[in-house]
Amino acid sequence: MNLDNSPIAAIATAPGRGGIGVVRASGKNLSALIDALFGPGAKTLKPRHATYLPFTNADGSVIDQGIAIHFKGPHSYTGEDVLELQGHGGPVVLQMLLARCLDAGKEIGLRLAEPGEFTRRAFLNDKLDLAQAEAVADLIEASTEAAARSASQSLAGAFSKTIHALVERVTHLRMLVEATLDFPEEEIDFLEQSDARGQLAGIRATLDQVLRQAAQGALLREGLNIVLAGQPNVGKSSLLNALAGADVAIVTAIAGTTRDKVTETIQIEGIPLNIIDTAGIRTVAEDGDEVERIGIERTWAEVGKADVILHLLDADQGPTRADEAIVARFPANVPVLRVWNKIDLSGHQPSVEQTPDATHVYLSAHEGQGIDLLRAELLRIAGWQQTGESLYLARERHLIALKAAREHLSNAAEHASHSDQSLDLFAEELRLAQDQLSSITGAFSSDDLLGVIFSRFCIGK
Repeated sequence: MNLDNSPIAAIATAPGRGGIGVVRASGKNLSALIDALFGPGAKTLKPRHATYLPFTNADGSVIDQGIAIHFKGPHSYTGEDVLELQGHGGPVVLQMLLARCLDAGKEIGLRLAEPGEFTRRAFLNDKLDLAQAEAVADLIEASTEAAARSASQSLAGAFSKTIHALVERVTHLRMLVEATLDFPEEEIDFLEQSDARGQLAGIRATLDQVLRQAAQGALLREGLNIVLAGQPNVGKSSLLNALAGADVAIVTAIAGTTRDKVTETIQIEGIPLNIIDTAGIRTVAEDGDEVERIGIERTWAEVGKADVILHLLDADQGPTRADEAIVARFPANVPVLRVWNKIDLSGHQPSVEQTPDATHVYLSAHEGQGIDLLRAELLRIAGWQQTGESLYLARERHLIALKAAREHLSNAAEHASHSDQSLDLFAEELRLAQDQLSSITGAFSSDDLLGVIFSRFCIGK
């Protein structure tokens, strides 16, 4: 990502046609741009006031009529001067308006913004910390109401405040330890007098709670990829339709109807689940169907990427050698649910059975029997718990940092338990834990990490 601080501009609304479109510019001082667009002085454009006026070309011809708002820094999204031009949302009109801004801003070096550059500037100008900046993208991309609520809370600073509070507690404990290191004669009584062990235990308990909330929030953000696998005609497409509550997959009695994957995203208690229906697995040499062979290859490719595998079997027919061959190829580290379908024909009752090697769910996709049992099992495998706690829409890097901090605090507790009271090692583990926690909000983040994070934003945000 470009690190220069020259003024930037971009279309801030999503591509396509809409009732309203926004072109946004940001820079240390946009007075010259405003003068070029609206005339010297632009006295009609009061800061933080919406002004309705024509947007014109250099020759005076009108591009559009709309609203201009000037936000004087630091009281703006980026912390710099920001100019927003709100007009009609036609892509051609917006491109013309953006081109006009870039032309009018040549003298001040106005350039096209890179992806995420507006939010990056908000971070660099202390308008948002890194966790809040990431929450901007999470709020835009939220696929469920629960995810949107959690992202909104993180954007408001709930996650950051929790992390800052943890960092302060670790810092306070570090201060006590390192002060004691300066006075060796007091070292023997330090842990008892300052209740260092008790403070550390409290910090570890709070961190465990935060990690649990973050892990739950990560489910809201990422969801699960669930692959339906099994022989032809065991009811994979019917189960997809039952879970989705709509006919999203073609269901026939003809084996091999599904030739390519069909993906449908559903919600269970706010958790997004990407259900992937795949081609039935069998030995294609039976009829030499090349298209079906490719479909089966793609099935195994999806199985390899799955978070959960639903292995569908025919409850009326019972297990076969072909089913055993399919099980043998499943990845060892992916949870598998054995789903026995067609209990309306077999006489089984809807139920869940735990065996040493697998969990078995008996249902009828056609009749809708036992579907709720399957949904509950999917939530169990996902680790979802209704705790009533606020959830943080955590990213993978947040979870990695929290787990690393937990490990360092565990090491610190180990040093504190030794009879020789290794305070120098105790202090070092506290420092490492503090660094990991601080990286979440961006206090210790490399430029490379920032480049990766903000490059995934859309242009204009």
